[in-house]
This record gives sequence, C-alpha cells and structure tokens, in this order.
Amino acid sequence: MSKTALITGASSGLGAEYARQLAALGADLVLVARDRGALDELAGRLRRTYGVQVEVLPADLVKRRQRDKVVTRVADAQRPIEMLVNNAGFGLPLAFESNDIEDEVRHLQLHVEVPMRLTHAALGAMLARGHGRIINVASVAAFIPRSTYGACKGWLVSFSRWANGRYRSRGVTVTAVCPGYTHTSFHERMGLGPGEEGVPDVMWLQARDVVAESLRDVARGTAVSIPSLRYKALVTLARFAPPSLAARIGERGR
Repeated sequence: MSKTALITGASSGLGAEYARQLAALGADLVLVARDRGALDELAGRLRRTYGVQVEVLPADLVKRRQRDKVVTRVADAQRPIEMLVNNAGFGLPLAFESNDIEDEVRHLQLHVEVPMRLTHAALGAMLARGHGRIINVASVAAFIPRSTYGACKGWLVSFSRWANGRYRSRGVTVTAVCPGYTHTSFHERMGLGPGEEGVPDVMWLQARDVVAESLRDVARGTAVSIPSLRYKALVTLARFAPPSLAARIGERGR
C-alpha cells in the first residue's frame, strides 16, 4: 500500500491497532482523536517503525467546528483518503432510564451522525476516482438487543450493508465490522477494571486478531465482517432466539 487511511478514535484500542496494521502494510495515515498527546506518541512510533507518513488531527467529533475539520480533510480530493475507518465511540450503562439524556445524545451523534457525515464526505472523492474503502466499526450488539448501543450499531450495519450494495460496482466498498468483547480500553473508560465486565474469558478477543480478520474481509469487499467463529455462531443463534431470550443475552456483561 502507498495510500492514505484516516482513522477516527485512533489513540487507543481498535483504532490504534488499525493504525499499526495499516502502517505495516505501507499505508500513510491520518490519525483522529481527542487526545493530542496520545496521537503524537502513536504517530512517532509508527513513523520510526514503518517509515510511513503520519498526520495528526486532534478533534472532538461531537463538536461541530472540530468535526468539520475532519470532514474537510476526508473530502480533500488533492490529498485523497483511500480508506476511511469510522472507529470512534464510547459506551454507556445499559440502564437508559437512569442515564443523562445529553450523554445519550452525544452517544448517538458519535456512533451514527459522525460516521454518516464522514462517509458522505469520503464518497464524493472515492466515487470520482473509482476506488476506495470505508470501514464502519459496529458490534455484535447490532444483532442482539442492548439498549441504545445496540440500536446505534444496528443502524451502522444496516447502512453499511446498503451502501456496499449500492457503491461496490463503482469501486467503493463499505464494510461494517462487528467485533464481540475485545481487550481494549473501552470498558476501562466506563469505569470497569479488568475482570469487572461480567464477561467469561472465552468470549474475549484480541484486538490484533479482530483487525487482521476484518481487513481480510474488507479486501474481499464483504459488507458485514464478524471476526471469530464463536461470534459468528452467536449472531446466527441470536437471529432465531425469541425476543425475551435475546434481551436477556444482551444484558450479559457491561
């Protein structure tokens, strides 16, 4: 690869792993996240290790002016983005009735509005060139009722499936990546230390494996990628489960 990938939520977790694996393939990078210091540290390591160009673009994507800077960068036909990775996100407690509604609104914006805007910005230049790849990091929660998190991820999966069918013949693929529980800092940012998530060990995935498998699916133009056989099986079972059972499954873990 000698092309550029823009990754949101790139300072840690799956975003940082996408950055490492894409840099190892030779891609130049644009890293987006709120934490400038973390981005600079990651960018320095990637430049030294892989010799790629890394641009740092700090932004809080739920703030309009900062989000607009990223939209402008994505749409810049003079500095083309070949791959967009919509990865930024955060979790909330499952008790919707107890959550602050403004937190829920920000959650909805980051998981739905932001990837929609960035995808729209990317498509113009990608379709004009006749090639490009868009990754929307969703979750297996898209297939299992899980408060507003599952609802947001369900939107991403449905939209990605439609967009891939719509644009693949024109050279642009859109893939929803649906990991299960993955060892990242996601739960720690919710105040849950290791072992406090209520998730059996067998259900945990490694970020490097999730990203590697998803990139193979992206290369094939797959609309929905569910890394690991265990989660493929779980999603298949969930499709046939009665609503009450599916809801109980969705309550497992935090």
